[in-house]
Amino acid sequence: MRYIEPIRVKVLMMMFYATGIAGVIVGLSSITPPNLKIMITLMSMINIGLGAFFTFIYLTQIKVDPDKRKKKKKSKFDQ
Repeated sequence: MRYIEPIRVKVLMMMFYATGIAGVIVGLSSITPPNLKIMITLMSMINIGLGAFFTFIYLTQIKVDPDKRKKKKKSKFDQ
């Protein structure tokens, strides 16, 4: 998997965790009709699982070093 910027991964983590927690609360409360409770709860658990996946990506990815071929070489006159 390619490198993803840490800020983007953090936003994805927060988004999936927030929707997952909100879905669990709504799914287990008495607001929803009885035939949709299990579906909303299962979908929110999938969102929490995706949040955990992006947390794993955030914690294990290695920072990419800039490409050294594109770096300008210093000339004698710049020193």
